[in-house]
Amino acid sequence: MAVPTIKLNDGREIPQLGFGVFQIDNATTAEKVKAALDIGYRHIDTAQMYGNEEGVGQAIADSGIPRDELWITTKLNNDSHGRKSAVEKLDESLQKLGLDHVDLYLIHWPKPQDDRYVETWQGFEDARSAGKTLSIGVSNFQVPHLERLAKETDTVPVVNQVEFHPQLVQRELRDYLRQHDIAVEAWSPIGQGKGLLENSQLTELAEKVGRSPAQVVLRWHIQLGNIVFPKSNNPERMKENFELFDFTLSDDDMAAVEKLHTGERIGPDPDTFG
Repeated sequence: MAVPTIKLNDGREIPQLGFGVFQIDNATTAEKVKAALDIGYRHIDTAQMYGNEEGVGQAIADSGIPRDELWITTKLNNDSHGRKSAVEKLDESLQKLGLDHVDLYLIHWPKPQDDRYVETWQGFEDARSAGKTLSIGVSNFQVPHLERLAKETDTVPVVNQVEFHPQLVQRELRDYLRQHDIAVEAWSPIGQGKGLLENSQLTELAEKVGRSPAQVVLRWHIQLGNIVFPKSNNPERMKENFELFDFTLSDDDMAAVEKLHTGERIGPDPDTFG
């Protein structure tokens, strides 16, 4: 089944569903990514911090899939902020991935206490101008960080990749991103297995629509317009996570999922992390 795409503010189209490789060991990454590609995934999300870009690159090389059918994202490591460093670190990533460009390059965390994300973003603009990445975006940016980029640089990020799941629906941030045509990418879309999928209201809804709780949550993201890339080591789970496009949630179902919001983060606070 074809995965729908989201049109970004630079005119490019990103597959709305991808495969994430957070916390997958480099030694097994090639095997896991190959399994995902065999299922039909064409969007792979990695990062310098994950330490598995080589494994992703191996899977891409072994797949024989034409490069223009793949969407590859990587992210700048937290210790590499700076205009020059942002480009140099992307060169290292490209070498590990075995590619001459990525589709999307993200600032992984703003690290506002270092006060360098603006110059880092200028490095991202340089990398895009050089053709080393086709699109540029950010991750874990709060509204004040985005407003500062808007005031001091020339490029609006195409995406903001943030923690987003039914227990943290990021309403204020979501509204800002919508107003500025910045797409939402959701990390931890199903809550990292920390109790969300066992929630009784969610399991009842899943039973009603004849799907798993994970499929219900991922479908909720899809209908919100979020870009998601759930991670799994299990090929059966990878396949289940891919089967989101032959059912829909009603408006009442969507509202029921959103009511699970508690405001609690699983991951760190972007204002202090790093």
